[in-house]
Amino acid sequence: MDGSSPVDPGRIKRWRELLASERDAAALYSRLAENESGERREILQELAKVELRHATHWEEKLTEAGQAVPPPGGPSLRTRVLATAARRMSTQAVLPMIERAERTDAGIYDVDPDAAPGMADDERGHARTLSRLAGGGKPGPREQIARREGWHRGDRSGALRAGVFGVSDGLVSNTSLVMGFAGSNAGHTAVLLAGVAGLLAGSFSMAAGEYVSMASQREMYEREISLEAQELEENPEEERAELALLYRAKGLSKAEAETLADRIMSDRRVALDTLAREELGLDPSSLGSPWSAAVSSLLTFALGAFVVVLPYLIGGGAAALVAAIVLAALAMLAVGGGIGLLNGRSMVKSALRQLLFGVAAAAITFGIGHLIGTHIS
Repeated sequence: MDGSSPVDPGRIKRWRELLASERDAAALYSRLAENESGERREILQELAKVELRHATHWEEKLTEAGQAVPPPGGPSLRTRVLATAARRMSTQAVLPMIERAERTDAGIYDVDPDAAPGMADDERGHARTLSRLAGGGKPGPREQIARREGWHRGDRSGALRAGVFGVSDGLVSNTSLVMGFAGSNAGHTAVLLAGVAGLLAGSFSMAAGEYVSMASQREMYEREISLEAQELEENPEEERAELALLYRAKGLSKAEAETLADRIMSDRRVALDTLAREELGLDPSSLGSPWSAAVSSLLTFALGAFVVVLPYLIGGGAAALVAAIVLAALAMLAVGGGIGLLNGRSMVKSALRQLLFGVAAAAITFGIGHLIGTHIS
């Protein structure tokens, strides 16, 4: 680059931001790959290599402009949180969040004059690849199969997402309940009992509901797999054709797809497992545990609900009310920020949104409680 034509500082700043983003994405995919094996590991490693190649492009742009290239730093907080969640739970639990972030940012290089050729296509390809890994992709051939076999269903929620919303639900609902009683000028004991009752009732209700929901979902998935096994037994040629169609949708030639389908169909156990994963988007070895979901919902809801109860366990009166409001507000900001962090969105916006809706709910119930308390008295 011609040194007599200095680059606009705004462009330099953007290059540095994009460099940091690409490095962080590479670190995330590398960490996710450590939890996988076989083809899934190779796919994630390849995604990391592409991100590093993009990072190299921005390093070169900075060097050409006579700017110092920032040394690689550690991964961001979001990457560390997602990598830890993937290690403790599963990569599958965090992939939907990463996929949503990739889809949102897929067009980041579409109109960027400084991006290298192919970078925009790479970013869009990442979203499609993650969609297939997460089981959420909907290519044309799969839609054809779904129309022909209408008994298939999908739309499963991840455990991590359920846990985050459990905390949020417990926090907002019990804060609103306690504020309603506090607004009615009820005594310390009444407010405390209301908070504890809300915590227990909500936790067990969430647990029971999650157990029934997960058990029903598991039974539905098991039925789908059994129906697939029946179709495999009765119409093996049709199932073979479906497999070949799916692999052609993933980029294989017709001959390659048919060869691979023949190899898979030679072992019925492997064929059923493959059809469940590829056609239904199900992992037969990981259909979810109703008991784990119930316990998780109970604990996360109770955790959120306990925040506003704590001050009334220690004291009472105006001091407990003010402490409850402050703790609830801080917790709402933390939960909202956590949701934004996991989704790859602005932590500040997500935190403020959570606070806004939580405060609105609590304020409304406080006002209603105050009106009822005044009328009764």
